[in-house]
Parts: sequence; structure tokens; C-alpha cells
Amino acid sequence: MTSHAIRHIRVTPIAFRDPPLLNAAGIHEPWALRSIIEIETASGLVGINETYGDQSMLDVLAMAAPALQGLSPWDLNTMETRVQALVQPTGNTSEFLGEQISLAPGTHVSKNVAKVVSAFEVAMLDLQGQLANAPVVDLLGGAARDAVPFSAYLFFKYAEHIGKPYAPDAFGEGIAPEQMVAQARRMIAEYGFKSIKLKAGALPPEQEVAAMLALAKAFPGTPLRIDPNANWTVATSLKAVELLRGVLEYYEDPAPGLNGMAEVAKQCDVPLATNMVVTDYKEFADNVRMGCPVRIVLSDHHYWGGLRTTQQLSRLCQTFDMGLSMHSNSHLGISLIAMTHLAASVPHLSYACDTHYPWQDEEIVQGGRLKFEGGSLRVPRGAGLGVAIDREALARLHDNYLHCGIRARDDLGQMRKYDPAFTGKQPRF
Repeated sequence: MTSHAIRHIRVTPIAFRDPPLLNAAGIHEPWALRSIIEIETASGLVGINETYGDQSMLDVLAMAAPALQGLSPWDLNTMETRVQALVQPTGNTSEFLGEQISLAPGTHVSKNVAKVVSAFEVAMLDLQGQLANAPVVDLLGGAARDAVPFSAYLFFKYAEHIGKPYAPDAFGEGIAPEQMVAQARRMIAEYGFKSIKLKAGALPPEQEVAAMLALAKAFPGTPLRIDPNANWTVATSLKAVELLRGVLEYYEDPAPGLNGMAEVAKQCDVPLATNMVVTDYKEFADNVRMGCPVRIVLSDHHYWGGLRTTQQLSRLCQTFDMGLSMHSNSHLGISLIAMTHLAASVPHLSYACDTHYPWQDEEIVQGGRLKFEGGSLRVPRGAGLGVAIDREALARLHDNYLHCGIRARDDLGQMRKYDPAFTGKQPRF
């Protein structure tokens, strides 16, 4: 055993404020759950990461943590083999509940191994970077770009949560087209984003199309995307894209399933993107066999299995003439920085990446909130990830977790507090 062998793994669940954002599953709960991973070596070095924080994820992380004892931070292959042997799907271990799993494929039990491998891999890469005195991006082959572009990620939303658990966010209500334009203006003014994505599938399609047309008029020449989260039928998807002719840069997950997407692709000249139907290599192969109806993969390293395997995905996308960008969930700075190192290392990054970060107002990294410049994040050049944990903030957000009462994300249940008849049926429109 070397002095740098792994001796201890700490997993700290946290919760942070999340606005009442509407989506196909329902509405975000007041508190988003994440977990902070710390892998400590015998020499006292600590590698960090951030991942999902629902109870089922905490359970599989605890199940797999003993696999790292005694390993070198460089031994990623052995870590992966041991995790595969220990982590077995048991029951419904989704971040979402019941029928909502299809709306969040990264939370399905089939992704458990990949999620745990990713969670540990990033923290071990952070350790490697500290040992080599090099940033993670250099361990991934070096930076193809010095800064990574991100997109303004708009949501239809209510002004504040039911029950008013805390003061409302600064964005206010976002329902009418003019409110969505104001939301975009605020986000662009603060972060400098140069492209816009709208989360759809929550309101009647004609209302969401009207919002997109208003955005196109307000921001001429700005790349625009819409994501109905597979909550539209094929017929609705085709009608909507016709109304949005000349507006969309890409069309993300309009209809359910790869077969539904293929039907849309037959009659649609806008490239289809996904983070729902191509979420692992088997699904990638299925898409290729069908002639690649999905043209753009929005990868998420949390459920693709980490940074290195996402680099492999990039090569495959290039091979089959497909685009690549990256998907985000509610996250804080450690996850965002890991994503930034990854995106910087991938020459084949076709579009600005997604991030929920503007919707969060808390942070656990030293120095506070990460700073965007012209819609991009600069790749840190410090050793490892280049960020460190703010212990006071971690304690505060852990206290949020202990008191918030949420242990699994339930957008459907939360929506039923507003509308008891809401079913979450997919596709709804």
C-alpha cells in the first residue's frame, strides 16, 4: 500500500433551494438533493465530486464505497470492476418516483453502475490531478478550448412555491411569452449566454410555441432550442416544428421513445437531439441501426459512466457524423466544473452545453458562485478540478438536507399540491 492509497470515503447529502420550475413530470420541489463525495488518501489528500443525492443513490454509493479501500487513485479500471461486482439493481431505485422514471432516464436502476463509477471516477481524477500537479483537463488529453460555452436554460415557472418555504426567486413568474423574453433578458444580462433553450412539455404546445416565436423576435440570430421532454405526440411534434420553421437550431426529445423520434425525423428537417433515448452505448447502437434519426447526443457524464467514457462517446458521434453537447440537472459548482473540464477536452463539441446553474443561488465551493464570461466558463488551471469545498457552506447545505423532509425527487407529487388531478401522463399533448 502506497502512502497515497485510498483509506476513506465520505458522502455528505445536501439540499439547496430550487425554484418552482415546470416540466413534463410536474414541478420542481423547493429543495434539490445532491451529494458531495470526498475520497481521502493515506497521505491526507482529498479528491472531491458532486452527484445525485436521493436516498437510492446514497444507498448504492454506500454499498460501493468499500471497493475503493486500498486502491491507488490511478487505478480507475479496478475501481470500475469492483463497483460492477458490488452494485446490483434492487427494486425501484430511481431519483424520480414510479411512472416518472421515463422522464429522467439517468435515474433508472440500469444506470446505477455507471452513476457510481462516474461519482468515484471524478473524485479520483481530482486526486490524480493533485498528485501530478495538473488540471483534470490535462489528464483527459489537454484542452481543445480554454473556455466552454453554455446556453441560457429557460423554464416556465410559477412566481413562488406553494406554502412559501422561503422568499421567492428574482425571476418571478414565467408563463406568458413576454415573461419568457424577460427571463431570457435577465439571464443573458447576468451570464452573457449566446444561445437559448426552452424547457417545454409543461403547458399547451401552442403557448410554448408562442414563447419560442417571441424569443426569436426578441433575440434575432440567437441559436434557439426547445425541449418538450417527450411529452408531445408525433403529430403534435410535427405541427409544432412546422410553426417554428426557421427558428430552431435543434429539436430536443419532442416525442417519446426512439421509435417516436424516428417518426418525427422522417418528416422534419431540423436535427433531433436527445438526453432521453440515447443514454448508453446500447441505445447508441440502436440509433445507428435505425439510420441515426437522433442526430445530436446530449451526454451527461453522471449517467454515461464518467468523463473518460464520455470522451469515447464523442469519438463515436464524430464517426457517425452526429453532434455532441452536454445535459445538466440541478447542480452546484463541483459538478459544473467537472463538466467544464470534460467539455474542454472534447474537440467534437458541437453546441453550447446545458446548465441549470443560473437557477441555483447557493454554492459549496470556496470563493462562492462560479463566474461566467460571455456565456462561457473558463477551464480552471489549478491542480485537479481546481475547486475546493467551503466547509461552512457544506455544513449549511447538509443541515438543509436534514430538515427539508425530501429524500427522493417527486415532481409529480409536488404538482398535485397545485393540481390534484394532474397525472403526469406521457405524452400529454
